[in-house]
Amino acid sequence: MNDTPAAPRSAAVPWQHVTVVGAGVIGASWAALFLAKGLTVTVSDPAPDVEKQVHDQLNEAVPALRALGLPTDGLDRNLRFEADLEQAVAGTDVVQENGPERLDVKRDLFARIERAAPPDALLLSSTSGIRATDIAQVLQQPGRLVIGHPFNPPHLVPLVEVVPGEETDSEAVRRAVDFYTALGKKPRVLRKEVPGFVANRLQAALFREAVNLVVQGVVTESELDEIVTSSIGLRWAVAGPFRSFHLGGGPGGLPAFLEHLGPALESQWRDLGTPTLDEATVKLLSEQARFGATVEDMQTARDEAQIKVMRVLGEP
Repeated sequence: MNDTPAAPRSAAVPWQHVTVVGAGVIGASWAALFLAKGLTVTVSDPAPDVEKQVHDQLNEAVPALRALGLPTDGLDRNLRFEADLEQAVAGTDVVQENGPERLDVKRDLFARIERAAPPDALLLSSTSGIRATDIAQVLQQPGRLVIGHPFNPPHLVPLVEVVPGEETDSEAVRRAVDFYTALGKKPRVLRKEVPGFVANRLQAALFREAVNLVVQGVVTESELDEIVTSSIGLRWAVAGPFRSFHLGGGPGGLPAFLEHLGPALESQWRDLGTPTLDEATVKLLSEQARFGATVEDMQTARDEAQIKVMRVLGEP
């Protein structure tokens, strides 16, 4: 980065037109939020059935949007589709890219986007792990590109990890923070680029040990899910790992916790598994992935429960 980004500022939404590039699960979810916030949205995706896919996902998002207090009548009124990428980004205020998670694809997309989008358009990528520095190597103005990585589903979960690259302009970071803040999101600017960013790395670390415990026959998938949602899932919803252990240290806080329980924690680190997703492991995990309901019904139940938790926590 050129310099340290400023703290988030409150702002109205000065952006009116957002182009969503890539209309998979993440792209369609972003589109739902943008539309509910009153923005004009152009979706660009070469898939032949993209319009049906997006409308189906908009319909699925409506209950959550309503529960968040957002208007949903005529949700697709300001939605249009344009398969031609250059035409889709011409005249736009913001580009939120959600293409395949491949560096070559993202470089190609942003090289084309940069040439066709207005020079002051905000260029954002939803990539879940590729560094802005690596994508921006093909850009004439690499300072324009900012990672805006959401947590799925973007129309519901507040977090957006704003990750600048080595050459990202601080003003681009401030504008990205303002954009997401005005949408009711919780943008968090990372101080350093790391593959996978923060939330996904934490999720990957926990899932690795979850897979290890299932493979070792300690628990089943369903049993492990129940253990997490009945313990650390509840705890981390109100206090993250560091604050939780700080509270676990009693009056002495985190220093006391580390002094008394640090050695035991280290011994557990050394015993954590390193499973691989080989054929046998994938087969085992797939066989246990029977949760007694359809994915659609489970998504609805998840979203309803997630909204209740967010309300208790005072989230938007």
